[in-house]
Amino acid sequence: MPGRAILNAHEPSTLLTGSPELPKSLEGDPVFAEPWQAEAFAMTVRLHEKGVFSWSEWAEALSRELYQPGRCADGSDYFDCWVAALSRLVTELSITSEAQLDHLTRSWQRAAEATPHGQPILLENDPAL
Repeated sequence: MPGRAILNAHEPSTLLTGSPELPKSLEGDPVFAEPWQAEAFAMTVRLHEKGVFSWSEWAEALSRELYQPGRCADGSDYFDCWVAALSRLVTELSITSEAQLDHLTRSWQRAAEATPHGQPILLENDPAL
């Protein structure tokens, strides 16, 4: 699919690539419309591989988000659900606090607004730092 990032199938764990509703190429590799989606996927894979959470913990967290009322009928919010599940899981497991996660999210948003178009978003670009 031109213009879409595809994660190499050899990188992620097989369990995560089998996640329900995960957008895939014709070859079965995960497909991402935006770089942040690939980064969220990669973070999840890495945390799972490091043993931070089990496959069943991840599947439960993602399922809770995927089956919330008000989801987009076309599934375009799939990775929003993915990020919400990951955020909830890392706070539930006390890897970070909601306050720390909220602080980092706000910092990233300010950095994104301060970053010229086409440039990588760096937290150092947050004017509040």
